[in-house]
Amino acid sequence: MEFNRVSLDIEEGVATLTFNDPEVLNAIGPAMLSGIHDALRYIQSPKNHVRCLLITGAGRGFCSGANLAGDGSNDESSVGSSLRSGYHPLLLSLRDLDIPIVTAVNGAAAGVGMSFALIGDIVCASKKGFFLQAFANIGLVPDGGSTFMLPRLIGWSRAVELSLLAERLPAEKALEWGLINRVYDDNESLMSGAEEIARKLGAGPKSLGMIRKMYWDTWHNAYEQQLDLEARMQESAGATKDSAEGRAAFLEKRQPNFKGA
Repeated sequence: MEFNRVSLDIEEGVATLTFNDPEVLNAIGPAMLSGIHDALRYIQSPKNHVRCLLITGAGRGFCSGANLAGDGSNDESSVGSSLRSGYHPLLLSLRDLDIPIVTAVNGAAAGVGMSFALIGDIVCASKKGFFLQAFANIGLVPDGGSTFMLPRLIGWSRAVELSLLAERLPAEKALEWGLINRVYDDNESLMSGAEEIARKLGAGPKSLGMIRKMYWDTWHNAYEQQLDLEARMQESAGATKDSAEGRAAFLEKRQPNFKGA
């Protein structure tokens, strides 16, 4: 299924969204941004029965950031407006998805492309992958939520270092820092591994979406608020058909057959 510079394939409940403008290493311009929005709306529709989202890039790169040659980013008066009207709603929609997200970083994840990579609940990369806060190299500041996520994921000093020095962070170092979850030898094994993870999550219970919401909320909740959220979410999870199936499978000593309901 093709959208504007984005492809979408759905198989066994897993939607694979591929940034598809390899000539510019999948840099995001207005056309691709529109395509991602359209693909995400398709994924969010209950009738399409998507239970896990896998995001990757075509060709040699995951996403090299904003397409400076074609999105008006050279006009400084338009940058904030473009972020608020285009990128922010998309990133918030990804944050609020009620299904797990896996990202497979097959090359450069630079600028806002790094933000899209890190939005994954499970972030995978090949040894060819790297992460780059490229903004300072062109006289800009980090965006796409970078200054929120990075200090929480890897600590203050490393986050500031990445943003000020604008140096590449290789996948293996990103794994060592705890920024990502898995590293694979090459792009072929990356996709095989990421797809395996996505299929496992896609076959999981409805509570997986609740789990990811709880972890996002913990970044702004006090301890007491998080305890209350856990209680409320546990009540919701316990009322699902998947919870009933999980309990029955446990008692019957068999593998559960979750339906995402």
